[in-house]
Amino acid sequence: LYFSAQEGILIFYHIKDLQYEIKICADISQPISSLMFSPDYTSLLLVTDQGTVYSYRPAHSGEAVKLLDTSSSCFLAADFLTPGNNCCVSVTISGELQVWSLEDGTFLSKINLGTEVQET
Repeated sequence: LYFSAQEGILIFYHIKDLQYEIKICADISQPISSLMFSPDYTSLLLVTDQGTVYSYRPAHSGEAVKLLDTSSSCFLAADFLTPGNNCCVSVTISGELQVWSLEDGTFLSKINLGTEVQET
């Protein structure tokens, strides 16, 4: 079980029967608004309210890697772009969808929806 604390800490609970272990996986020092696993469960996207997106690979037990920082563009949400695990998509409040490479955070493409987007 992965979850985040308000302080921006990614925590893993390993639960087996009535026993559990707690492990702090990453500290990104920004409140995490959402966590999304890739379709094959090899990567975890950590999304902050400020528009920063991090990637964490549980099998590698390393630090979270900053992929992109969209803080200046009224960032609303991000998720994996499937099929595959190589890209993510973000959306701004103004309705701009952006596609990013998960390998190095390179901006790949965008399209404007022509309408504002609201969080539900």
